[in-house]
Amino acid sequence: MVVPNPKKRSISADLADQQIELIKAFIQGAVYCYCNLADKGSTFAARDLFGGENYYWNRTPLMALYEWHKNTGADNPVDMAGKDLGWLLLDVLDCDKRHFRKIKGYVNSYEWLSSEGEEDV
Repeated sequence: MVVPNPKKRSISADLADQQIELIKAFIQGAVYCYCNLADKGSTFAARDLFGGENYYWNRTPLMALYEWHKNTGADNPVDMAGKDLGWLLLDVLDCDKRHFRKIKGYVNSYEWLSSEGEEDV
């Protein structure tokens, strides 16, 4: 769950539902890994999980985002795929049992919150 209640939007890439579900599963795996390694209260953004050292998307479901933007003639397919990935990350976090706080900035980041009385799984 993301607080405050986030404004969601659709991604611009026109992908099959199955591709979107695979991407979301991949994102969820990264979030689970992050939460296992990080302390509650730490912050992260999509670029922390999928950019920088983790920029190599070949052979992952994320590649479909980049390829769609590249094949449709986007001026900057990397940037456009990253924006779509950010919207999908928000959706995945909002459906998660754990609680996250959205921090608006140049790029949106998220803080993993402790949920009193609830077990984070």
